[in-house]
Amino acid sequence: DRPSIAYRRWRCPTPTGGLPLVLVHGAASNLTRWSELVATTRLAGERDLLRLDLRGHGDSIDRGPVTLEIWADDIAGILDAEGIGRAVLVGHCLGASVAVTFAARHPERAGGLILIEPMMREALTGTLARVRRFAPLVRALIGVVRVLNRLGLRRRSFDKLDLRALDETYRAHLAEPGGREALEARYASIREDLGVMPIVAYLQDVVETVRAVPLEAVRAPALVLLSRARTFADAERTRVELARLAGAETRVIEAAHWIPTEAPREMREAIEAWVARLGL
Repeated sequence: DRPSIAYRRWRCPTPTGGLPLVLVHGAASNLTRWSELVATTRLAGERDLLRLDLRGHGDSIDRGPVTLEIWADDIAGILDAEGIGRAVLVGHCLGASVAVTFAARHPERAGGLILIEPMMREALTGTLARVRRFAPLVRALIGVVRVLNRLGLRRRSFDKLDLRALDETYRAHLAEPGGREALEARYASIREDLGVMPIVAYLQDVVETVRAVPLEAVRAPALVLLSRARTFADAERTRVELARLAGAETRVIEAAHWIPTEAPREMREAIEAWVARLGL
């Protein structure tokens, strides 16, 4: 059975005919990732904006099996429920992989893709590169954790994560000595992530993040926003992989990986300009 998927839809009071935007968060995140964008973008005065908690996250807590394909189909189900035929998918990190998978599985419904820090499997470095190599072991661990969950060994409640508030707190100190290191330590903290979601859901996030995505199957126009530092991936290899995405436009933004946190204005302006230029 399909679990209840939490989402919020901003209904534009005076829509101008532009496609709705569907905003998809990344790993160990939730729909508050997009609170600042929804509150500040001029696109809210033109079209509807829909953001969701992916299955396993936020108010969509679930311990069942999940994949990029399941998440993509969850989005299609929400669009059906809301009477939306086509939309522009905006995804950050893992959310970018979900957006690509959606466009491949539901090509007639993807009017465009905006991929923020997409994680290309062959470009991953550091911890994620190691996870890629040992993904079968992580999948085995997921099976063990799921058995323990069925036996009643599981956390019953989770902390609430307000990413807009967290972003503002860390952004205020970015320019200070050690500010960027503190941001990276917090946003890449496994301990903090496990406080807001089930262990099995977190492990599935990790496995799905290091999967290959069907770039060649995408026919929708795409905008790719990459951070200059590329904390989790090799920049040149990322560009080679993205060449498989026909006709994509790429822009580099000064950031480590968390573009919505570090450079929200630059991200917003890039999205607005691209949508306007393509008339989506």
